[in-house]
Order: sequence, then C-alpha cells, then structure tokens
Amino acid sequence: MPSLQPVTVSPATGPELQAALPELAHLRREVFRAFPYLYEGDAEYEENYLRTYLNAPGAVVALAREEGGRVVGASTALPLLQETLEVQAPFAASEFDPADVLYLGESVLLPEFRGRGLGHQFFDVREAHARALSLGVTAFCAVQRPPSHPARPSDYRPLNAFWTAHGYTERPDLHTQMSWRDVGETEETAKEMRFWVRRL
Repeated sequence: MPSLQPVTVSPATGPELQAALPELAHLRREVFRAFPYLYEGDAEYEENYLRTYLNAPGAVVALAREEGGRVVGASTALPLLQETLEVQAPFAASEFDPADVLYLGESVLLPEFRGRGLGHQFFDVREAHARALSLGVTAFCAVQRPPSHPARPSDYRPLNAFWTAHGYTERPDLHTQMSWRDVGETEETAKEMRFWVRRL
C-alpha cells in the first residue's frame, strides 16, 4: 500500500547534498538491486560515485523527502561533458552536440512512494535545470535485459510508456556498455545500455 506521507521534491547541492550522501548511497543500493538492474552495490563505492554530483560543475540532484526529512527518492543530472567517455562517446558520432546535452544519471524511488507523480517531478526539476544551463537536450540510458531473463518478475512492467509520454524517444543507435556485478554473481559483467533523448 502506498505511503500517505507528504513528499516534496527539490534540487539539492552543496552542504545539503553532502549531508544526504549516506542516505542516497543506501537508496541506490536498495532500488537498483531489483530487476532490471540487479545491482550488487557497495556502500563505499556508492558514496564515492555520488560525490561526482558534489564536484562536477552544473550537476544537480533532485531529492524526494518525507515531511520528517527522510530521503525516499532521488534523481541526478550533470552536463554530458562532465560524464565518463563511455557515456559521451555515442553522442560524439550523432546529430547531437555533446556540449548541449544534460545527462540524466538515474532516478531511484522506494516502491511504496511510486505512482504519486514523483517521477514526473524528477524529470521536471532536471529539465528546468537544463534550461537554466542553456542546454537544449536531455538524455538518459537504460539497461537492456532479454524478456526471457530468469530474474524478470512475472508482473514486471518496463517504463518505456512513461518515458515516451514525457517526450523521450528511444534511440537504439545510441548505446554504450556499463559493467557491474549482478546480485548473486562474483564478477562484473558488461551490460548493454540504450539511450533515450528529448529536445527541450
């Protein structure tokens, strides 16, 4: 049953974001452990990764907080030129100027808070941030898992329709690979990641 606690979504940087890093690291590990990411995260790695958004020029994190202050969701973004080469590379050979792209890193939200429009708010905050930076394109990538994957829940519903409704176009020609350790595995393996793009 969804939580009825009031939740607010607002951008965070600097000391506010610094204070929230441990909660964000835990949140990422918890949410991404589920299908389709099946991510076996490490707390120390997560906090180091999230520091990117403290230090990268133009980065922003939208935090979803309960009335009492607990972080129940988050959504990240930073200019594409601040991202790793594996994320930048597909755009260098495309019709898009990498310098005009805000890369949307991830959105994570605890299951009991889904279905309340917070995902839309995450997009709104980040797209407003892109416009404030005079960037004309927002883009993110999503992992590709086969329909027959043994860990796929029977009631799993991909978010493609939600992303399309928010104005994003799936671009099979824009793809990259990222590696992480799946739940229950001992070694990292490469995963195919496909980009979705929107012109603002």
